[in-house]
Amino acid sequence: MIREPAQVTIDASGRVQIPLGILAEAGLDTKSPVLAYSDGDGRIVLRRLNDAIDDLLLGEEL
Repeated sequence: MIREPAQVTIDASGRVQIPLGILAEAGLDTKSPVLAYSDGDGRIVLRRLNDAIDDLLLGEEL
């Protein structure tokens, strides 16, 4: 559930600044290692790296 939506823009180098409130709500901070992947249909997913590794080790889909 998105509680604090925010419009962001992709800059010329492909970077996006994610508001701190959204990061905090997701349990992330500015130094959090994440895995980024496309979920298709205009959707990009960021997962905590440790959670993504755990999913792979347990045989679950990302």
